[in-house]
Amino acid sequence: MARRLRPVDLDFVGTAPVRLVFAREISASPEQVFHALAEDVPGWTQWFSAVTLARATDGGAGREIRLRGGTRFTETVLAAKAPEVYAYRVDTTNAPGARALVEEWRLAPRGTGTRVQWTFAADGTAPFRVVLGLARAGLGRAFRDAVTSLDRRVTPR
Repeated sequence: MARRLRPVDLDFVGTAPVRLVFAREISASPEQVFHALAEDVPGWTQWFSAVTLARATDGGAGREIRLRGGTRFTETVLAAKAPEVYAYRVDTTNAPGARALVEEWRLAPRGTGTRVQWTFAADGTAPFRVVLGLARAGLGRAFRDAVTSLDRRVTPR
């Protein structure tokens, strides 16, 4: 059953009770990475293995996401400033215990490539927060694998 989460804004990324931050440098340009994140939403299924469905909604102002295991999200895009930041808030989800969730992707030039930083900012019940803490290593691995796959997908060889 999908539940509505608390509507938070982009400032939540800095104030959330749980903040998981991961970063990696890749050879793709910030423009290439931003395009894959914000403009090719269906393409997420090709490089982020946990994502089984991704589609833009409301003319790109929202997203519908499904993950392996059955977790579903409807989201509102909070920021899409090319090629620096792409962020979205989860509005509804079937994930138990979540109360608020924002994901922010920050892109910064590094030489000819990009430093990609993903912040997973959340609030929820005490068990939800504990589970996120325990999931940190797995989320970090998923991020590294996804960004490596994204780099292979968008960087001409």
